[in-house]
Amino acid sequence: MTARILDFLATRRPEGPCLVVDLDVVRENFLTFRRALPDTRVFYAVKANPAPEILCLLAELGSSFDCASIPEIEMALAAGATPDRISFGNTIKKERDIARARILGVDLFAVDCEAEVEKIARQAPGARVFCRILCDGAGAEWPLSRKFGCEPEMAIDVLERAHQLGLAAYGVSFHVGSQQGNTEAWDGALATSAQLFRTLSERGIQLKMVNLGGGFPTKYLRDVPTTEAYARSIEDAVRRHFGNEIPETIIEPGRGMVGGAGIIKAEVVLISKKQANDDVRWVFLDIGKFGGLAETMDEAIRYPIRTQHDGSETAPCVLAGPTCDSADVLYEKNAYPLPISLEIGDEVLIEGTGAYTTTYSAVAFNGFEPLKSYVI
Repeated sequence: MTARILDFLATRRPEGPCLVVDLDVVRENFLTFRRALPDTRVFYAVKANPAPEILCLLAELGSSFDCASIPEIEMALAAGATPDRISFGNTIKKERDIARARILGVDLFAVDCEAEVEKIARQAPGARVFCRILCDGAGAEWPLSRKFGCEPEMAIDVLERAHQLGLAAYGVSFHVGSQQGNTEAWDGALATSAQLFRTLSERGIQLKMVNLGGGFPTKYLRDVPTTEAYARSIEDAVRRHFGNEIPETIIEPGRGMVGGAGIIKAEVVLISKKQANDDVRWVFLDIGKFGGLAETMDEAIRYPIRTQHDGSETAPCVLAGPTCDSADVLYEKNAYPLPISLEIGDEVLIEGTGAYTTTYSAVAFNGFEPLKSYVI
């Protein structure tokens, strides 16, 4: 919650649910990452929030960009990034998109299998590739699945194949899971990465870079470690596992860069019960999973919710969105405490929503327009 956002909402009074992002918070988050990890390049994960104002600010500050698609690459370029500051970080790419990225000047690509390597060799000969390895995500509130990455033993074959096809086998990447609460979570993956470096070196392939991925958290209902605490742990692990042969390192913060910079303003549409003697009320907002709060799936992310009645007596509520889809329930297994005095028509503020909200918002499900966004 920032004074600038509160002032914007009070003076502009935007109608309907909307996200407001404070660029001052984004700027300070970027500078904090750079101070904490001065020898590590920051590649902002564009998918977290691709608002042009955010991309332009980060480009001006010297950030690089992790892009998942051609449109994201084009957005980063339009914001002022040069191609050497862009990574095509999606391991699942159409061959024509690889070709387009190469035309745009992009030279750094993620892979996790030999088939992807072969596509890049055909469409971007000589490019640099890094292989993503699987990571268990222990300690993360949103652990990632096995969709991305391969077993480390397979990564050796993938990078050897890249080398054989004339690509630059450049490095290794991993992701310790989104909203990672354990500052030591990078240690095991770095140990594995160092072993891959040694094995490939013995085979005549000199890797240069470790992509440390994202995972840096936003504060929701619980406190999280500081960026500096993560940085100390990561730097200690890099030195421990790589010794004097320290590789290039990059990070891909998304949530940690913009999550805490945004607040969603929403409205209570209905308060009801399912039977007369229910102890738990149902509170329906004008925003739900399909309006941008998809990360409440399985109640993984619990956002702080502020109301004008805070400080008064609370009772557990089921919190749901407005659409005609029974899956559009935000919190039911673990009911959310809200003030008993909350009324239909009251506005609520949902904090920590600067990341993965506008990009998850449906185009027109049930006719509701996409989540409006204001960047100040």
